[in-house]
Order: sequence, then C-alpha cells, then structure tokens
Amino acid sequence: MSHHHEHHHHAHAHTHTANKKVLRVSFIIIAAFMLLEAAGGRLTHSLALLSDAGHMFGDAFSLGAALWAFKLGEKETTLQKTFGYKRFEILTAMFNGLSLVVIAVMIFYEAVKRLLYPPEIATPGMLVISIIGLLVNIGVAVYMLKNSDTEANVNMRGAYLHVLSDLLGSVGAVAAAVLMMAFGWKWADPLVSMFVAALVGRSGRSLLKQTLHILMEGTPENIRTDDLLDVIRNTEGVKSVHDLHVWTITSNINALSCHIVVDGSITVAESEQIAYRIEHGLSHKNIGHCTIQIESEHHPHPDSVLCANKTGGAHHCRRQTQSLAGKPIGKPKEAL
Repeated sequence: MSHHHEHHHHAHAHTHTANKKVLRVSFIIIAAFMLLEAAGGRLTHSLALLSDAGHMFGDAFSLGAALWAFKLGEKETTLQKTFGYKRFEILTAMFNGLSLVVIAVMIFYEAVKRLLYPPEIATPGMLVISIIGLLVNIGVAVYMLKNSDTEANVNMRGAYLHVLSDLLGSVGAVAAAVLMMAFGWKWADPLVSMFVAALVGRSGRSLLKQTLHILMEGTPENIRTDDLLDVIRNTEGVKSVHDLHVWTITSNINALSCHIVVDGSITVAESEQIAYRIEHGLSHKNIGHCTIQIESEHHPHPDSVLCANKTGGAHHCRRQTQSLAGKPIGKPKEAL
C-alpha cells in the first residue's frame, strides 16, 4: 500500500510540474497576441477583434492566476493550514469564472450598441489579425491538450476550455470579416461579438458551477458514492458504515471520512488491519486521503450513512466516543 501511495505522489508531482510549464508557455503566447489583437481592434474599429482580445485577456489572466495558485499550493502545511494552500487553485478558478461572466456581459452590451449605431470597420486588417489569432489559438489548444492534465485538473481544464472558446471566437471574427467584405453586412461584426460573448459566458458559468461545488464540499463529480460504500461494506470485518463524507481538497486530491462498526471484541491491531484494507480499496477509487473512525456495535450514533447535522441542535458526531469493548471513554462532550 505504501508503494501505491509513493507511486501516486510521484505521478501527481510529475503532472504538477508539466501543468506549470504548459501554463507558463501558454500565458506568454496568449498575452503577446492579446496585445496585438487589442491594438488591431483599435486601429480597425472592429468590436469582434476587441471582444476576442477581451476573451484572450480572460484566458491570459486565468493562465497567470492558475500558475500563481500552483506556486502557492507548493507551500508547506502548518498547524493553522493543515491542508496547506492547495485550495487557492479552486478559489482562483472561481474568480476566473466570475470575471469571464462579467466580460461576456460587457461584450454583449457593446454589441447591442453597435447594432444600433454601426461604425466604419477596416475589414482587411480585421481579417488578417483574425486569421493569425485563429492559428495562435489552434497552436495553444493542441499544446495544452497534449502536454497537460486538461481532464482532471479544474484550472487546467478551465484554461483549456477558454482557449477553445477563443478559437471559435477567432473563427467567428474571420467569418464576420469575410461577410462584410463580400456583402457589406456591417451587422455581422456585432452579431459575431454576441456569439463570442455567449461562449465566454458559458465557459465562465461552467467554471463557476464546478468550483462552487468543490467549495461547498460536494462529492467529486467523477466519484460514485455507491462504489465507495460497496468497498467499505464488502471489507471483511465491517458490520456497517455511517456518517460518510466525501469531498475534494483540490484537483486530483479527494478525501473521505466515515465511521465503521466492527466486532467489539477484536483487538486494536485487528481493527487497524480492517482500516488499512478499506484505505487500500478506496485508493483504487480515486480517494487519496482517508479518516476512518472505528466503533463497536454499542456506538451512540444513528445508523444513517449521512451525518444527521441539524441546525441549532446537537451534532451526533460530537457525542462520546467508545472503546472497541463498547464501554464509554470519559464523559460525553457538551453539544456546541
């Protein structure tokens, strides 16, 4: 089991290093082109380019903030921060999602104004910059997909989705330039801007939803609680399980706590072996941190899998603990 944890830690560290490198390179590329696109949008009076530059600013900010969060997450744990600073990744991702929603609203508002009062747009310049932007986004998206963890890591996936959305925005900007040059449709530019705004807003909403679920300590989306319960209940020596909690500390680091009921006559060493077998089984279900409380049949808690935490009432988890022989240890704690 120790070998499994060492292998998992090594794999996590390797992925962490790769993610940081990809973020650093992608940030430099996106930020550089964002400045070029913003300048081009100003010169050509194209809202499509300016809105795409705004989306790229969101991407660059997201990439930079995610890299900063990774750096903070490397700080050592303390007695005040027992889980370390890994949650900064989630907090940063939530802020990025919120900023994208704000940018989407601003782009949509400006697009409506330009539909009513369309300005003159230098479409040839807009087309050239849009094509370059499309190529840049394709290159960054492929680079991120091949060299980083865009599936399981919330910051990496959020940044990758932003780049994909921006890629589609560049396609829209190219289409708008072609339509205006071929048919003189000035409404194509603000219409494409609304499309980009919808992509930005969708990415932001998705990221907000995912990070809020983590901050509310919801069950990880890639984990089925029933599977975890099967592992625990099917472990030899376990009579029942209650007070189960499963949550995400940060991307790829999931935690679980529960109470298990065993025969009150077994020894401490025997009960430890049961806990070790459970921990080993859960490690194959993407649970990296376990806290298992062992109790006899005489435990004072309800048998419900979920913790009966009632607002304003006594929490059953605060009641007295018991020895394996079923005898109370010390006095019951007062309900808070």
